[in-house]
Amino acid sequence: MAFETLLTEEQIAERVKEIGQEISADYAGRTVHLICVLKGAYTFLADLARAMSVPVTIDFLAVSSYGKGKTSSGEVQLTKDLDVSLSGRDVIVVEDIADTGITLSYLLAMLESRQPKSLKVAAFLSKPSRREVEVPVDYVGFEVPDRFVVGYGLDDDQRYRELPYVAVVVD
Repeated sequence: MAFETLLTEEQIAERVKEIGQEISADYAGRTVHLICVLKGAYTFLADLARAMSVPVTIDFLAVSSYGKGKTSSGEVQLTKDLDVSLSGRDVIVVEDIADTGITLSYLLAMLESRQPKSLKVAAFLSKPSRREVEVPVDYVGFEVPDRFVVGYGLDDDQRYRELPYVAVVVD
């Protein structure tokens, strides 16, 4: 299998460090509750949490909108809910990719109903050209073209998550 690298391991490390510093400055003196959207965001979450200098708590949720395909079905299903209450917490949703906006829109509405003190989004990647629903993305790692990407937690049918860089599979 051949890959065309879009983002190197070094570029990713530097940008995640910058986002961690930005969030830490924005939340100085507060604890940030990070919500990892499984499975794709786990690598970004781990590196981001380590890059932050403010106290962090972490929870996980899982949604499905892709099935086994490479395009969103447009239907979002919650497949794993949070373990703790969000009431009164400063929450940041940690997402692998802000694509159509459908999943993020669903998540933000659901999480907002749980009365967090604040609710923001950190997305490792953004594909603004694919946006069908406008959603706020407060912290963006990188904007990428409308290509199917893998690596750094992102997969193709559960493969390639372990790659330390972001790439396009070239057949």
